[in-house]
Amino acid sequence: MKTALLLTGIVALLGTPSSGLKVSTSLDWIEYTPQRYAADNFYKGSSPVQISSGGVATIARDNSVDLAANAETQGLKQLSGRRSLRLIYMVCEAQYRIVANKAKGINALEDLKGKRIGTIPGTSAGYFVNKFLKTAGIQPGQYTVASGNACMKAPCGQGTLPQMLQAGQIDAFGLWEMYALYTTAEKLADARIRADIVEFVRALNQTLDVYNNDPKKVFARVAELVRSDADVVEAVWPEHLWTGRWAPDLIDFLVEEDAYLAQEDRRQPIPRADIEKFLDTSILDELGL
Repeated sequence: MKTALLLTGIVALLGTPSSGLKVSTSLDWIEYTPQRYAADNFYKGSSPVQISSGGVATIARDNSVDLAANAETQGLKQLSGRRSLRLIYMVCEAQYRIVANKAKGINALEDLKGKRIGTIPGTSAGYFVNKFLKTAGIQPGQYTVASGNACMKAPCGQGTLPQMLQAGQIDAFGLWEMYALYTTAEKLADARIRADIVEFVRALNQTLDVYNNDPKKVFARVAELVRSDADVVEAVWPEHLWTGRWAPDLIDFLVEEDAYLAQEDRRQPIPRADIEKFLDTSILDELGL
């Protein structure tokens, strides 16, 4: 009995052993791979990193998850229902592109009026298509949006945007995104978890140094992780900006983007003050980044 009481007391003092820093992210995109590389090569936190499939919606509903990664649109969608979400690191900014079929007479942005454009609705890609076409005076309703999936390796299957373009099911398609790391105010307030988050962001930043300055070192590993080919990864690498800290004008972009998402989701826009809190630089500042 005394031994049992003693063990109970020790557990009470030490707390429950950590099961590791839990990270929820999509495992399909090149933008995810810095997380895996950081965990495998640079992370020196107090507990191992556990990376599982998911995203910012997971951390919004599951308190056991410590970090999540997703595009900024998904962060805003979840912030609308959970104001304690925090964007703490910008992993990647991928260059947006619209790819069109010249055989359909598309040689300029204005030629997309009346066309069928593939994208992934409700994502940053869908927002980009909407915003970009408006710069040419093309309004929603003056083109058709078709939903499709990405393809990481040829041959692309049914329902993927490249296959749909080749088959004439769409006339053009547009992708992709900013890819950020998220946590919650509650996780940042927990000293133990925060310390591991700091170490993970430090490891991510070391990874981005490799991605920016010695990318040939990672092409094969990145291709393996996303089930693609190393030469394809190398070809698209220049379209990815591995940034870390975001530019000051991101707040204005997110306010504008959320107004679009609010209309799509039939909700009120998030107040600017809440989006300002959402952009949390405290980890970056702590690391001097």
